[in-house]
Amino acid sequence: MAQTSTVYNFDISLSNVDRSVYESIKLQVARHPSETTPYMLTRVIAYCLEFQEGIAFSKGLSDADEPAVWTHDLTGQLTAWIEVGYPSAARLHKANKLGVSVAVYVHKDPAHLISQLLREEIFEADTIRVYGFEPGFIDQLSAVVEKRTSMSISVSEGHLYLNVAGKDFESPLTLFPIAAPQS
Repeated sequence: MAQTSTVYNFDISLSNVDRSVYESIKLQVARHPSETTPYMLTRVIAYCLEFQEGIAFSKGLSDADEPAVWTHDLTGQLTAWIEVGYPSAARLHKANKLGVSVAVYVHKDPAHLISQLLREEIFEADTIRVYGFEPGFIDQLSAVVEKRTSMSISVSEGHLYLNVAGKDFESPLTLFPIAAPQS
């Protein structure tokens, strides 16, 4: 018998001072049976940090040709490709050739992904934004998230603050360059 997805409901108060985005967001997120809670939470955080009109979760794990999150404009044109985890260089190369904004949110150590990507040819790799969190940050959040969760997310001066179930969490939102350093 095939396992079914677990549905999580999030009520999120978003205050992203860095981008001047202030929203109340209600999300219903299906966690695929093969998806970990930290990965799912990173998808939710990526959605919030990239929030803009037209943002949506894709079929994700159910369709290998789609990112975890994406944004389309009013005409249906793709405008942002947002990955979670450790996407392949080929996947990022393809996404960046689409001429859209490309971002990656890593829920584990980003050094492994960056070193892998630096060895590969990626179209305009220096335009891809790779974000990481403080070690253990996502795992700590995973320990308190329930199927119905209210949270507040604030971003100010590149620092991420969350309140979940009355507990406060924070992490720098670190941007990791893909391009090799110039000598």
